[in-house]
Amino acid sequence: MTSRILILHTGGTIGMVPSDQGYVPAAGFRDRLLAQLPTSATAQLPAFEFLDLEPLIDSSNLVPADWHRIAQALISRWQDYSGFILLHGTDTMAYTASALSFMLQGCNKPVVVTGSQIPLSQLRNDALDNLITSLLLASRTDLNEVVICFNGRILRGNRARKVSSAHLAAFDSPNFPWLGEAGIDIALKPELLLPAGKAEFALPDAQVPTFDADAVALLQFYPGISASVMSALTEREGLKGLILLSYGAGNPPEATPGLIEALEKAAARGITLLNLTQCQQGAVSQGTYATGATLNRIGVIPGSDLTPEAAFAKLHVLLGKGLSGEALHEALRQPLCGESH
Repeated sequence: MTSRILILHTGGTIGMVPSDQGYVPAAGFRDRLLAQLPTSATAQLPAFEFLDLEPLIDSSNLVPADWHRIAQALISRWQDYSGFILLHGTDTMAYTASALSFMLQGCNKPVVVTGSQIPLSQLRNDALDNLITSLLLASRTDLNEVVICFNGRILRGNRARKVSSAHLAAFDSPNFPWLGEAGIDIALKPELLLPAGKAEFALPDAQVPTFDADAVALLQFYPGISASVMSALTEREGLKGLILLSYGAGNPPEATPGLIEALEKAAARGITLLNLTQCQQGAVSQGTYATGATLNRIGVIPGSDLTPEAAFAKLHVLLGKGLSGEALHEALRQPLCGESH
């Protein structure tokens, strides 16, 4: 297939325009882009088409149900394009890239997620370079996964995190090497890429998971946290999975009265408990210390080196596919598409 790329505009800073209340999402991104692209540059790019998601999303307002809309928009057009670009706001970009990586597991085409720190509508911006690089990346035949392309960094979508609100290099993958870099040339590292999926890859719309926003929550431990905070969360109606952001190698404040008992009660009610470290780098080694061993006894699942964004998305997607009990726990323990070691 001759390269033909679909650019799905979901919202975010890249397509925003100024207003009296600050930057706001706006349609018409295609026309603003073509106005800035010289004709000579357009001729060197793969053919591309635009689609605006309706309504556009300010990514800080994103909810898991939006992943369903985005995935459906891609999957329903999967056979019509050789690659896809998702324009997305930076605040929740890592969550969406992670969710798509699990929803499109085993895909056979590139899905490149990008955006910008400065809108295309501004004279000085990083939007144009990010998008041009993403177009070239989305036309490659050796890339078959969801990636974030931002400020020249090419990152596995489910390994990426937003690390800066002030710099153009807004994303990094603290626990995994970059898949590549766009310098003078676009250089990918073949040994790090996921293998190509089946040529006939396609998910029927009926198999796109649906999401319940109440099903998953995150709780970060902090000095002085009380059992009542834990209980208020674990006793919430509809909760099916709780991600714990613990200290260091996976340690909870075990001495806090009632905290471990609240976790035990949650596990007994069938709530899946997943343990991550608060550290940017490194993995959970649950049981290295006695406090962490307590979590092993309860049945808390160690989350290896998953990012919070990837863990949140993975748990949502697995629950959305109907997994529960030991099947859910086993899937959480296993790397599905390069998200953990």
